[in-house]
Amino acid sequence: MKRLSITLRVTLLYTLFMVLLTGLSLGFLFHAGGQSARQNKLNRMQSMVEDSRKELEGKDGELEIDRDLEAFDDGVYLSLYDTAGVPLYGFVPRDFDNSVVFADGELRTVESDGRQWYLYDTQITVEDYGPVWVRSVTAADEVDSAIGELLHSALLVLPVFVVLAAICGYLVTRRAFAPVRRITQTAREIGEGGDLSRRIGLTGRKDEVYTLAAEFDAMFARLQSAFDREQQFTNDASHELRTPTAVILSQSEYALTQTDVQGEARTALESIHAQAGRMAALLSQLLLLARADKGRQPLQWETVDLSELTQMVADTEAEQAAAQQIAVETALEPDVTVQGDETLLMRLLINLTENAIHYGRPGGKVRLTLRRQGNMAVGTVEDDGIGIAPEDQDKIWQRFWQADPARSNGGAGLGLAMVRWIAEAHGGRVAVESTPGEGSTFTFVLPCQKNEKV
Repeated sequence: MKRLSITLRVTLLYTLFMVLLTGLSLGFLFHAGGQSARQNKLNRMQSMVEDSRKELEGKDGELEIDRDLEAFDDGVYLSLYDTAGVPLYGFVPRDFDNSVVFADGELRTVESDGRQWYLYDTQITVEDYGPVWVRSVTAADEVDSAIGELLHSALLVLPVFVVLAAICGYLVTRRAFAPVRRITQTAREIGEGGDLSRRIGLTGRKDEVYTLAAEFDAMFARLQSAFDREQQFTNDASHELRTPTAVILSQSEYALTQTDVQGEARTALESIHAQAGRMAALLSQLLLLARADKGRQPLQWETVDLSELTQMVADTEAEQAAAQQIAVETALEPDVTVQGDETLLMRLLINLTENAIHYGRPGGKVRLTLRRQGNMAVGTVEDDGIGIAPEDQDKIWQRFWQADPARSNGGAGLGLAMVRWIAEAHGGRVAVESTPGEGSTFTFVLPCQKNEKV
């Protein structure tokens, strides 16, 4: 299962916390509100009973009740009785059993007709009349019903609150992590494009994320400086070594033309000449890659018959392959043309073919294929040699890396690095499929139109 991003995890945690906090708050408020509502209702019952004292008076043995005496208020019923329990004034709820015995000054909860009632009685002595009972009654379930309605409304609103909390949490978290995403995106673009001049460039706040971005920018600057120095050194060294190498090559070649140079001296000169030739080739490759790194290697665009070029390379390399008892085969679709630099495309084909021969199996074969697929030219160079281990297949594109230096035939490990650069410079790509002990297949894809990206 794919792990959630930090933004979603923080959002979920924030939402859970808000829901929990809201639930606890609502629980406390409903509990406190319920208690308060019940107490207010009970207090109202008692106050109505006590207020009735002022509204009652006796005259000539008769009970007189002031008109201001309220018999019903806010769900509370008030009624008067003589000592025998005969109703004198007021109202009682229809479902209430009014035969409940009086209890002076006692606040009770009684059940009548399947319902709960709050009941409060007190006996008042009215001057010139005598004692009377005053009773107040209210339905207990009305208080609970009001609280229940509030709870029901809250439960209906709670999902909306959860959604709003999640949305707000996500937006806040996403905004908070925006600098992190910018750091990640910049680092990814630098890694994919190799442009060390890119910077994150976060300014303003001075929190931990902005400090981290500043440190990354400083690190990128140091890397760029080191890379530029390395490129400059490679370029300068290659330039400086070209002249002495050319002199060694030309002088050794001249010495070999002299008939009086024989025996061990000739053998030594031949070795010097061969090594000088390899050094010249290495310097040429280094200069090309150094210029490519700096974007100074121009491509001479022209229409190239890739089918013809591939066949020519195959014919040229067949002699070298035959020396190792390796056959070179081709299966080329005719007239596959591309827009590109013919010299560099030839170098791509030569490097792939020579690599297949060097790591091929004596008595085996190297097979070159080419076909048009839509607007792309797709070619392969296949061998049945030693193959490449899975853990090494990403390393082969690195400069100076060799799978088996003993079989490199004097190569420096720059051939495949050049192949990748040439393919990408033409808007294409190159890939490898290999099984150790069975061989390798290198596939290159090039657009048939100039600068068409893959």
